[in-house]
Amino acid sequence: MKIVTVIGARPQFVKAAVLSRNIRELNSSGARIQEIIIHTGQHYDVNMSEVFFDELNIPKPDYYLGIGGKSHGHATGEMIKGIEDILIKESPDFVVLYGDTNSTLSGAIAASKLGIRVAHIEAGLRSFNRAMPEEVNRVLTDHVSDICFAPTQLACDNLAKEGITSNVINCGDIMNDASLFYSNLSDIRSCIVEDEGLCKGEFVLVTCHRQENTDSKEKLQSILESLSVLTKDTTVILPLHPRTNKKIEEYGLVYLLDNVKILPPVPMLDMIALEKNASCIITDSGGVQKEAYIFQVPCITMREETEWVETVDSGWNTLVGSNKSEIVNAYHNLRKPDVWSALYGDGNTGRIILDRLLIDSNAKQY
Repeated sequence: MKIVTVIGARPQFVKAAVLSRNIRELNSSGARIQEIIIHTGQHYDVNMSEVFFDELNIPKPDYYLGIGGKSHGHATGEMIKGIEDILIKESPDFVVLYGDTNSTLSGAIAASKLGIRVAHIEAGLRSFNRAMPEEVNRVLTDHVSDICFAPTQLACDNLAKEGITSNVINCGDIMNDASLFYSNLSDIRSCIVEDEGLCKGEFVLVTCHRQENTDSKEKLQSILESLSVLTKDTTVILPLHPRTNKKIEEYGLVYLLDNVKILPPVPMLDMIALEKNASCIITDSGGVQKEAYIFQVPCITMREETEWVETVDSGWNTLVGSNKSEIVNAYHNLRKPDVWSALYGDGNTGRIILDRLLIDSNAKQY
């Protein structure tokens, strides 16, 4: 079986590492799976991309398109063309896609136009906000996919409501596989908590990169003002996304970071160490919300809605938008729930996905 994996953004590198590791394990047992990796270049900063391939032992991309830093439409158009050329050359059995980025949608369009089967991992997630580019990407990708690998029953239900009921697999969440695997590695390799002089359980970890927050001066200013208030009570750590950094400078808001501890984008193992040891995580990232839940750390999400509604229903996640007073109040009223359950699978999602792909490609069973 030959698959082409399309990735372009930081979380996708982590998810792809899980499947690549499972492929190597299966091949060592006699399976014959060839994986071709296309990196679109959507995340093009070295700390957001290249370091991940080294740290997570992901095979280096077979193709690098170098498409980053462009508008949504421009980038998506260039990616479709670049991916199509590679798919014609490679003629895979499946194109495997992750999540909801422009790279995801581009891979889905290119493959479906060529009649190549599409497997979408993290299918069925919905925020029900079509103003989010990610929501449009995930909806369109699901509707052209041949197999939808959904992380939860709720995701399956979302697909069913849209008429997608065939070849929907509730396989658990592949990011859960990654979090469990790299958590142990992080304990061994990461020294960031000690190196940054942090006390375990006594700092707040913040990430902010969503377009709806960074592209609005009013919203970004409100978020940064809330962090400035929180620094009076606790240490606030902010690994700064390149887009967010650019907008902070553009809007003249650098002064609001005077008491915030700024870090460059951190490698995966360091990020896990920060997440696991934080007292609270404040984020607008879908992936970080989920990781907070997996590591049993209370989360405050700076969005009006989330595709990971289970984390909110369970009490581990609070939605606050970008409003300063709501962010501050949520922090001061934060309580760690007494109950936690494994919502996202048992860490075997990658194997479940490959088993299904092998069956569907009529490959020799192992």
